[in-house]
Amino acid sequence: MKVAVFGTRQYDIKSLNGAIPEGSDIEFAFFEPLLEKSTAMLATGHEAVCLFVNDTCDAEVLEELYEYGVKYVVLRCAGYNNVDLQKAKELGIKVARVPAYSPEAVAEFTVGMLLTVVRKYHKAYNRVREGNFLLDDLLGFNLSGKTVGIIGTGKIGLLTGRILANGFNCKVIAYDPYPSSMAKDHGMSYVDHLDELFKVSDIISLHCPLMPSTEYLINDDSLAKMKKGVVLINTSRGALIDTYALVRSLKTGHVAAVGLDVVEREHTYFFADSSSKVIHDDTFARLLTFYNVVMTGHQAFLTKEALGNIAGTTIRNLLTMEQNGHCPHIVEH
Repeated sequence: MKVAVFGTRQYDIKSLNGAIPEGSDIEFAFFEPLLEKSTAMLATGHEAVCLFVNDTCDAEVLEELYEYGVKYVVLRCAGYNNVDLQKAKELGIKVARVPAYSPEAVAEFTVGMLLTVVRKYHKAYNRVREGNFLLDDLLGFNLSGKTVGIIGTGKIGLLTGRILANGFNCKVIAYDPYPSSMAKDHGMSYVDHLDELFKVSDIISLHCPLMPSTEYLINDDSLAKMKKGVVLINTSRGALIDTYALVRSLKTGHVAAVGLDVVEREHTYFFADSSSKVIHDDTFARLLTFYNVVMTGHQAFLTKEALGNIAGTTIRNLLTMEQNGHCPHIVEH
């Protein structure tokens, strides 16, 4: 089976090629550009395409892929909001994902990002490198005893809650329309309404998927319901936050600090060296100017363990779909 891999980085090449089982007929072709209408032709002669979070696989692109003979779309990530599932079903194209490549990787990164924005590790590092050992403006606060609100209690949300509850003595509350029976064992308790979480949380961490019901979950109205001085962390999907609303709250000081590993409209800049480019997205650029915003380039997933799990599951998805027409990780409309 020939598979066109889009949005390829060196670590993708190493992990995917290294996970091909002996005797398998899988053959990867690696392409650096993201999948979109103008690059879909690269899939010509391939039975499958392999995508990541910022590839575009809408109805128009799927039509192109179908014409080129593509039968399978495999996502090397958990989210699938960038794929038009209804159109894929109409065309008979199977879509599969990697539902849990390493929830520990993202949960641990989330807590690290929280500590960074609260204790200002990044500022201290830069100061010391320049020989400045003053502690002025590096004042933080203890996590112990603080109320942390977790929105979304899938595997990553549960693990993040467990680390904060058991490791830092935080009071961890959560909201999810589909509560997990494991939350209590992880040191978490649910609230009945999201507004309650907004009202009482000192820190809010986002771990829900991006779908129509969660797009711009954090907006002007929800931000106004939060405590003054709230800390926000997002390692899930950028469009969970209305960036314009966030900028407004940062300017007024209502939001004390923000950690972002994902940003709305990130696909233009992330997973590439944009250091010599002009950032034309004014809101994105404005976020980078705030002293109390820490942004990373969608790296929370990036561990050796996660890459190995992603590659292994992706290949198993392909082989199982080819043999049986189905696999446990198929995503259907």
